[in-house]
Amino acid sequence: MSPATTVEDEYAQARPRSQALHERARSLLPSGVSHDGRFFMPFPFFVTHAEGTRKWDVDGHVYIDGWSGHGALVLGHNHPAVVEAITRQARIGLHYGACHELELRWADLVKECVPNAERVRFTTTGTETTALAIRVARAHTGRTPIIKLEGHFHGIHDAAAAAVKYPFRTPMSAGIPEETLGTIRVARHNDLAGIEKLMDEGEVAAVILEPAGAHSAVAPPSPEFLRGLRALTSAKGVVLIFDEVVSGFRLAPGGAQEYFGVRADLTCLAKAVAGGLPGAALVGRADLMERMAFTGDPGRDRGARVADQGTYSGTPLVAAAGVATLEILKTGDVQRRLNELGDRVRAQFNAVLRERGIPGIVYGIGSIVRFFVGKTAAELGLDRSAYDHEELDRGMGPLGAKLHLAMLMNGVDYNRGLGVSWLNAAMTDGDVETMTEAWDRALVRLRRDAFL
Repeated sequence: MSPATTVEDEYAQARPRSQALHERARSLLPSGVSHDGRFFMPFPFFVTHAEGTRKWDVDGHVYIDGWSGHGALVLGHNHPAVVEAITRQARIGLHYGACHELELRWADLVKECVPNAERVRFTTTGTETTALAIRVARAHTGRTPIIKLEGHFHGIHDAAAAAVKYPFRTPMSAGIPEETLGTIRVARHNDLAGIEKLMDEGEVAAVILEPAGAHSAVAPPSPEFLRGLRALTSAKGVVLIFDEVVSGFRLAPGGAQEYFGVRADLTCLAKAVAGGLPGAALVGRADLMERMAFTGDPGRDRGARVADQGTYSGTPLVAAAGVATLEILKTGDVQRRLNELGDRVRAQFNAVLRERGIPGIVYGIGSIVRFFVGKTAAELGLDRSAYDHEELDRGMGPLGAKLHLAMLMNGVDYNRGLGVSWLNAAMTDGDVETMTEAWDRALVRLRRDAFL
């Protein structure tokens, strides 16, 4: 192959079947995808099957899956206990449209793991759960405004759609009413004084944030900030909502709350809580969660109760996967090993950067690994916790896109949009070595092409 071949050309030439499927998909799906994060140029690859830590595409390429089902597959693909539980349940019923004992066991496991889970309400998605949390907080406090942080993502609903991506002044999507945006007050990440000032400007219902850091640790968290925020919200009577869709059960059995030792009032869970199937949960203080309870008082139940219903909430097939997964994750053994694995990946990837003399930093928390190439930790301010959040959120731009393609050609996939990899328990020491070799070859390729 000619040295002049671009990384885009080389990727495309090796994936003719994926390219053909993408052309077909474009006539069926907007941009040919079912999720914004799966779209990239020149076209996404199409997967045929997955097992453990790997997935295979239609052109026969094999990838270590550093995306791990959008972070949901903490145990990796097709864990035997999860597959067996789903198969067993499928034989006796997919969806009863009724209460069942398995959802109680699922709730018991959630309560056993998550520090503030006095009550559990199962839902279907992270988006649905964060929207419900905000509704509960507003009903409980009788206030409307919420505070969210720059760069923190809480799903695609309107209630928290401000300041998600850089430039933060632009909403994450078209079609969001200005009136709704007016109910959202935006603070800078890790800025406790700024949040207090916003509270002083008028009553606030809730503060919602990703406790493990904006966009899955793209902007790292400050434990001191979390502790200060807990004290501030308690003093002001403001509901503190932790969005642990990514960090729940991943950093520890109790998620970021256990990891940092800070307890929220409401916690939003998804991904790992359902073992990779579409399931989620809102958990929290009993007095808040009981806002959804029926009392038998017609006036209260119709006018003051928080309504919630979803066809697939707590459905037995999803509950089976959730129970099987949490039975494994509740001990903390998986998380301890995964956190060690994350440390090893970061250390080895950073060693490659140093050895190659390439500016960059690989950082993160636990099994969440984030890449930034083109500037050093000192230039980004990460070495002194005085980093430029906007620069981190902007990401690597075209360089990041090329790095992703170069990594794919060396057999490693990850979340291209965030420059983040969520490791999974199926990964071995050998996989870490393979990922490190792919990282090295990808960087060499980009330097050859004069991008580094």
